Amino acid sequence: MGFKIEKYGAIDIGSNAIRLLIATVNIFDDLAPVFKKTSLVRVPIRLGQDVFIKGEISEYNQKRMVKTMKAYQHLMDVHEVLDYKAYATSAMRDAVNGKEVSRKIKKEAGIDIEIIDGSHEAAIIAMTDLHSIIDQEKVYLYVDVGGGSTEFTLFANGNAVESRSFKIGTVRLLNDMVKSSLWTEAENWVKEVCAPYNRIELIGSGGNINNIFKNSGKAYGKPLSYFYLTSYYEKLQSYTYEERIYHLALNQDRADVIIPACRIYLRSMKWSEAKNIHVPKIGLTDGIIKSIFNSKMQNVT
Repeated sequence: MGFKIEKYGAIDIGSNAIRLLIATVNIFDDLAPVFKKTSLVRVPIRLGQDVFIKGEISEYNQKRMVKTMKAYQHLMDVHEVLDYKAYATSAMRDAVNGKEVSRKIKKEAGIDIEIIDGSHEAAIIAMTDLHSIIDQEKVYLYVDVGGGSTEFTLFANGNAVESRSFKIGTVRLLNDMVKSSLWTEAENWVKEVCAPYNRIELIGSGGNINNIFKNSGKAYGKPLSYFYLTSYYEKLQSYTYEERIYHLALNQDRADVIIPACRIYLRSMKWSEAKNIHVPKIGLTDGIIKSIFNSKMQNVT
């Protein structure tokens, strides 16, 4: 049996943090490739705090971004990454100096950044490997919550049938920048796409829901109930910011955004009438890895 190993890198420049995922792909001649997360690094540079309030990325955070990208470049070099993609989402696409900053990073750190729109982001997320979670007989609403936006994708019969991005994100909510009309628009869209189906289950992705799942003590593969998430949300609200850091062992950049994230997931469950939410620990970086690999395979054939 023929066998080879390749490594790929994915950089997600989000509104709350910048992540690097390095994944190993084990490729067999006669079997499906096996994707394995080798290294995941997260740097909490809250670009959304700059952009959603002032409209641009500050000089201070530009310097931090350059340092981060230099570090990521070195990590990819020592891992001998074959190829990578760096995608910037809501914060950089809204920043008036987003393209200027991407050019600066290319010059100083050697990293090419592509600023993508919400629909592209949703499409990449939809490429993630959900086969271990998705039951072909069920319908799922995939909800990826970020700092600047939330991407919704409806899966039916194992396929993505509808997707939409809304500028409802945790950092925006913290700064009271989401109008009630946008909540209504998102609610109407979710209800409309879910209407033809009887039972919907949620799939949640993003650092916040992963953290909530970890604290639940649930076995991997088991969903969280709407009741549990409601109780946890009330618990979060009962603590001060400092108490959330102390009692729940949350990082300082997680202790504030976890509450609005929880609110988005709960509303999504209510709109879709879902009773459970699955948390498969996948997101944009996983989709990026898959898209790079698929592109390579298409070029080979």
